[in-house]
Amino acid sequence: MCGPAMFPAGPRWPRVRVLQVLWALLTVLLASRRLWAIKDFEECTWQVVLNEFKRVGENGASDRFFEQELVDTVGNLFHMLVDSPIDPREKYLGFPYYLKINYSCEEKHSEDLVRMGHLTGLKPVVLVTFQSPVNFYRWKIEQLQIQMEAAPFRSKEPCIAEEVCSMSWYTPMPIKNGSVVMRVDVSSNGLGTFIPDKRFQVNINGFLKRNQDNDIQFTVGDELFNLMPQYFVGISSRPLWHTVDQSPVLILGGIPNEKYVLMTDTSFKDFSLVELSIDSCWVGSFYCPQSGFTATIYDTVATESTLFIRQNQLVYYFTGTYTTLYERNRGSGSWVRVLASECIKKLCPVYFHSNGSEYIMALTTGKHEGFVHFGTIRDGQVSFEMLPREWSVCEQIGVTTCSIIWSDYIAGEYTLLLLVESEYENASKRFQVVSYNTANDDLELLYHIPEFIPEARGLEFLMILGTESYTNTVMTPKGISCNPYNHLIFIWGNFLLQSSNKENFIYLADFPKELSIKYMTRSFRGAVAIVTETEEIWYLLEGTYRVYRLFPSKGWKVHISLQLMQQSSLYASNETMLTLFYEGSKLYQLVYLMNNQKGQLVKRLMPVEQLLMYQQHTSHYDLDRKGGYLMLSFTNFCPFSVMRLRNLPGPQRYTRQERYRARPPHVLERSGFHNENSLAIYQGLIYYLLWLHSVYDKPYADPVHDPTWRWWEKNKQDQDYYFFLASNWRSAGGVFIEMDSYEKIYNLKSAYELPERIFLDKGTEYSFAIFLSAQSRSFRTMADLGTVFELHSHVDVGVVLADPGCIEASVKQEVLINRNAVLFSGNLMVPVFIGCPPGKRLAFDITYTLEYSRLKNKHYFDCVQVDPEMPCFLFRDIFYPFFLIQDLVTGDSGSFQGSYVLLVVGGGPTLDTLKDYNKDEIYRFNSPLDKTHSLIWTTRTKRTTKDSAFHIMSHESPGIEWLCLENAPCYDNVPQGIFAPEFFFKVLVSNRGVDTSTYCNYQLTFLLHIHGLPLSPKRALFILMVSLSVFVGLVIFYIAFCLLWPLVVKGCTMIRWKINDIIASESYYTYASISGMSSMQSLRRSRMGSMFSSRMTEDKAEPKEAVERQLMT
Repeated sequence: MCGPAMFPAGPRWPRVRVLQVLWALLTVLLASRRLWAIKDFEECTWQVVLNEFKRVGENGASDRFFEQELVDTVGNLFHMLVDSPIDPREKYLGFPYYLKINYSCEEKHSEDLVRMGHLTGLKPVVLVTFQSPVNFYRWKIEQLQIQMEAAPFRSKEPCIAEEVCSMSWYTPMPIKNGSVVMRVDVSSNGLGTFIPDKRFQVNINGFLKRNQDNDIQFTVGDELFNLMPQYFVGISSRPLWHTVDQSPVLILGGIPNEKYVLMTDTSFKDFSLVELSIDSCWVGSFYCPQSGFTATIYDTVATESTLFIRQNQLVYYFTGTYTTLYERNRGSGSWVRVLASECIKKLCPVYFHSNGSEYIMALTTGKHEGFVHFGTIRDGQVSFEMLPREWSVCEQIGVTTCSIIWSDYIAGEYTLLLLVESEYENASKRFQVVSYNTANDDLELLYHIPEFIPEARGLEFLMILGTESYTNTVMTPKGISCNPYNHLIFIWGNFLLQSSNKENFIYLADFPKELSIKYMTRSFRGAVAIVTETEEIWYLLEGTYRVYRLFPSKGWKVHISLQLMQQSSLYASNETMLTLFYEGSKLYQLVYLMNNQKGQLVKRLMPVEQLLMYQQHTSHYDLDRKGGYLMLSFTNFCPFSVMRLRNLPGPQRYTRQERYRARPPHVLERSGFHNENSLAIYQGLIYYLLWLHSVYDKPYADPVHDPTWRWWEKNKQDQDYYFFLASNWRSAGGVFIEMDSYEKIYNLKSAYELPERIFLDKGTEYSFAIFLSAQSRSFRTMADLGTVFELHSHVDVGVVLADPGCIEASVKQEVLINRNAVLFSGNLMVPVFIGCPPGKRLAFDITYTLEYSRLKNKHYFDCVQVDPEMPCFLFRDIFYPFFLIQDLVTGDSGSFQGSYVLLVVGGGPTLDTLKDYNKDEIYRFNSPLDKTHSLIWTTRTKRTTKDSAFHIMSHESPGIEWLCLENAPCYDNVPQGIFAPEFFFKVLVSNRGVDTSTYCNYQLTFLLHIHGLPLSPKRALFILMVSLSVFVGLVIFYIAFCLLWPLVVKGCTMIRWKINDIIASESYYTYASISGMSSMQSLRRSRMGSMFSSRMTEDKAEPKEAVERQLMT
């Protein structure tokens, strides 16, 4: 890299009048170029606001992002889509907000511009990036993006025009569980007006609520709408402390004598002044002396879910309501005071989370001097621990009195770096750097800071060895800071010390000892900004030794002149900086401007590169004589004019960024405008797409490795039919859902810049090329034969490695004369995230397992009741399991070639009776060393773990043979019907500790359905005996029945006739005494008819002769 750090030594030119002329010429030159650019290319910018679901189409509507519950009114619309590829029986929900998108250009009406853009085919493309959560134990770590195309929508305001007066573009604003920080990038589809890309922070504000009047208010206090100048003018700036890339809401205090703070959920694009609802009490005692009381909020720290403040010696925290992170009841109802019995003098932030938690440190004075209160925040729950756990820092470093003036936490090493001030018996004070390990409670004295500032003697930097001479200026340290990415440590005060190993420090002599650093802000990407007690701003590149003053400076004067010429609203003659902070790699100021007695709080970019360039041009120039004239020329200190990156690989394999694409459904309206129903359907489709992504972690691998495959699996063949309906304006609901519009993108192209982060697995390389376009006079011709050109100025390219023992880097230089460029290409193992890349998973390859089992076993028998999601395997067949490594980012899916351990960790005869086994049971059921006859399975492979406890298998293993010995849970299983017993095994597969081909510790748990289990010999014999007994009994009963049945029938018949005779005799003698002889015959006929009828009814087979004989008797 070329810049002011490479100034050559040379004579100082006289610069009295010439310097003033130079500034004027430079201002006119740059301003004219700027005005020419504005004339040819209009400066247009995107504008994005949030609209609630029910307020879409309202002009001027802008809402705050705090609702997190999904909208359940979308599903009714999908029931109308009968001729669409979606399944209306599925659950479709909507999100509570839309993104409303417009754009504006200078001196032009926004509504006219939007209409013109729509008519020329302009469509905004919105890319929403979800930040990974802190607690990876609860939520999956992933880098997820969704790309949406905005839909045009007419305003609901009255319009006399035939088609449209006012319009905007809308997209759903999706919400994802575990993510409260979202980044929205808006770009153009390439048609219509040229509008540069723009990024917005759209975060969930968990510190808002609705009151009884349905108005939105803060839960932490009362919002103030009048930003009085006395709150900001002339006050001292203060640092903006928060967890990097994880804090949705930022908070900034420091307003004198008021309980006021600035709060923002858009990184100060918008903000609110809030009066906090705290008691403002003051507690003084003999161990916590206070010289006075003030309501000022001194320290403020923001984390993912919780805000911390310090007022005097009191510390409070407030947990926001984030249902996407944890349960609703985790949110605070009021400010919670912690460390009530302590006297807290300072809060120290921890910029990076680790181990699923965030951290904060409180420095105490008084009775617990020499201790640090270490706070841990996880899922909104806050806990503090006093460290060291036994002896204080003072006691362990051997001094009677000491004070911890700053603390920094290196999360990856579990190490506290403490800046300690020690007092000795002779009243002298010395400063030390102390390291404390929170894991093993080990404390170590790392470095003694020199008492006086070294004498640099004209050098830019000086290695502190103890043999150098010193000035009379006392070193006054104020803070310590460490970058975990490159292990670079700074100790700052009225000096600046730098170290990369915590032992050897370098004094940076460019920073004047007459100044004192108030705070530092780091991008953690190589840049450091410094703010002094006098509000000067200095700049430093990590790893270099030059420190540059940005403000006030000559370059700043040039920059201000240019801005005032353009009448920029971001600058004023009277301004006060409130804070200086990095957002990504860009440096921003939060400034209060006073113009004509009116105040304005703005966020503006600090143009570091331009300021350094202006300062370079104003400081180094030449006066060359051309004939009789002196011409002004600038010294070109860099032999290369442009640096470009080329041959960059596809970014997704290294950044692990997953991206989906979703376009709005086509509306069957000739103007192309959407309505509320079509936008609501768009919401439901986005929700379902993200839902498919969230549930795509099934242990059984799908035949097609894509989360959207199951969505369109059954309707893909009817794609032409749906298109035919839409082409003839016959689609139900007035919308046409195109299946190809909802997909996952696997082939993103590089943007010709290095990615923000890179993940490398074991043996992975990341390579790229750097092209440096050279100036024409940077080459010279050599007279030697065979030498064409050589560089007149040389540039060395180096790679700084934070951990040389873990990574390697190689650089190769090539000179390409025919392209007027120099090519530096090499392989770089990036020292950012080395380990298992997110987005890779282990899956059971059921498709190939079935094919291979059928091939090896010569057959395959599924269960009687077939389940396509979980095919069965026969007990007596050898089981050959195969697994896949699926890359959810790139879409790659290949056979797992590494080693693994397979364990049965649970099981049951039915899904409802599944049981997880304990450690002892897992050992007995899976270990080849088991002597209790409890093995469930075995294999012929001989490779085992180091303790020989379990088999180590691979894709080349000979397979698994099911045993189910007598003490195994699957032994002697009772059948549930007439079919053989079945059993469900819960199988765990892991490569941890047995696979050296990757850094990934894969673990997969899945259910395996086995049928055809054999019965135990006893149960089989018992069932056989019972079955034989039942069978023999049935046979005997049948034979006896056949032999005895005729006799039984005959006996029954005789008994029946005897009963009938008795009844007939009694009836005859009763009626004979009453009736005469004349009635006797009729009685006999009646009796004969009755008996004959009864006889014919009961036994129709009786002969007629038997009846007559009966009557004659």
